[in-house]
Amino acid sequence: MKNILHYKFLDNTVEAYLYVIGVIVFILLIKRLLSKFLASKLLGIITHQRQSPKRQAFLSLVIKPIEKFLLVFIAYTAFDGLYFPNAFKVSFYRHHISTEYIINIIAVVIIVSVFIQLCMRVLKFVQQILEEKASIVENKTDNQLIIFFSDFIKVILIIIGILLVIKFGFDKDISSLLTGLSIVGAAVALAMRESLENLIASFIIFFDKPFIIGDLVKVQNFTGVIEKIGLRSTRIRTEQKTYITVPNKQMVDTIIDNISVRTQRRVELKLEINLLATSQQLIDISQQIKDILNDKKAVEVSYVFLSDIGKNAHVFSVEYFVAMPQPIEEFNSLKEEINIALIQLLEKNKVQLAAQSQSVDVLITRNDKV
Repeated sequence: MKNILHYKFLDNTVEAYLYVIGVIVFILLIKRLLSKFLASKLLGIITHQRQSPKRQAFLSLVIKPIEKFLLVFIAYTAFDGLYFPNAFKVSFYRHHISTEYIINIIAVVIIVSVFIQLCMRVLKFVQQILEEKASIVENKTDNQLIIFFSDFIKVILIIIGILLVIKFGFDKDISSLLTGLSIVGAAVALAMRESLENLIASFIIFFDKPFIIGDLVKVQNFTGVIEKIGLRSTRIRTEQKTYITVPNKQMVDTIIDNISVRTQRRVELKLEINLLATSQQLIDISQQIKDILNDKKAVEVSYVFLSDIGKNAHVFSVEYFVAMPQPIEEFNSLKEEINIALIQLLEKNKVQLAAQSQSVDVLITRNDKV
């Protein structure tokens, strides 16, 4: 039996192979139980709430990544105890790169990828908890903060993953590498100036808060609702239900009309009355327009006056302010009601608009030759 265990196959004894296989089989048998145990401990670190819904949600997110990480990490550690067979050793690129080196890099990339995936799942769970707490409060600033820093941490995790691969896969000193890349980094920063400006602008938007998620804004001839503020751009759902992306630098540099923070919404219109209207009719129309606006509860302030008398028409200026916040559908419905009421008012007083009375005189000349 001892002779069989010490028999060498591909530069390793049977005993070594059995040890590796035994470790992997053992992990396959207990990985589910061990993953739940580690997940429960991790949940206790993140939050003190141990309700069943939250626990089940967390387990569904992290169980599989933990199982994968345990399996690949322990398998990598177990295989590290074996000698790489000389029969499989092949060198490339002037003997600087070997199959052993390539396999080691692939293994490290897999381990780091699974680890970063696990961190992403934990981050997603933390984000869900914070969003639930933020939804209790009416202020949406916290929602903007959660999404912003969640995206920022994801970028940091990806950078950490790349550095781990460089450190353990390629066996490079990260500190010296970062020092050596400082000049290159400056050149890259200049080349990526626009992206960096957008990143800085995202911090300005977050701390200055000219708008938050859910605000109705008008920017660059587009009007829509802010749906997401990212590290590079802001996403807006327009009134036409299109989805536009605006770089954060432009959102900072341009003039933005934040309609959601208006105290009132202003409506202005001009009524051009036919010159045949008498002075008494104009007085009656002015008072009746004021009565129409005063009867509307949504109208807080209104102004009606005869602003111009000319050779083409008598012009009434009608201006009123509607309370905010108000959905755009209700606002448009109110405008329609007032406009129809004004048309009915003119019909009742038998007064025509100036455009209705315009006529075109055509002069026809005829030249007869004798």
